[in-house]
Amino acid sequence: MGILDNLGSQATGNATGSNPLMATILQMIQNQPGGLQGLVQSFHEKGLSGLVASWIGTGQNLPVSSDQVQQVFGNDKIKELAAKAGISPDMASAAIAGVLPSIVDKLTPGGSVPEHSNVIDMATNMLKNLESKAS
Repeated sequence: MGILDNLGSQATGNATGSNPLMATILQMIQNQPGGLQGLVQSFHEKGLSGLVASWIGTGQNLPVSSDQVQQVFGNDKIKELAAKAGISPDMASAAIAGVLPSIVDKLTPGGSVPEHSNVIDMATNMLKNLESKAS
């Protein structure tokens, strides 16, 4: 299973356990000015409203490209994530693009962004709930 497959499985709740790259991506979302709401706002500001709306809504999640990820997060944040994960910036952008739609989808239950959200706590609780259901 490749890195993107593994991250995708974790983001959609099909796998449990810790993944340093996933944790780094969640931390990056959390540290985004405004957290999850700030991330959504960044997509709107970059002209990608329809894209992020598909992740928040209850329909199908549209894919995001590595270039769009770099456009929203900026090269410095991508390089920082890549350094923490021990991968190239191109791989980091591809990894984020591969899992971000699923992460945002799972963090926005019911089709809306929670007003005040701690992304790390939400993701941890999601995984705990999935683990208890799998037991």
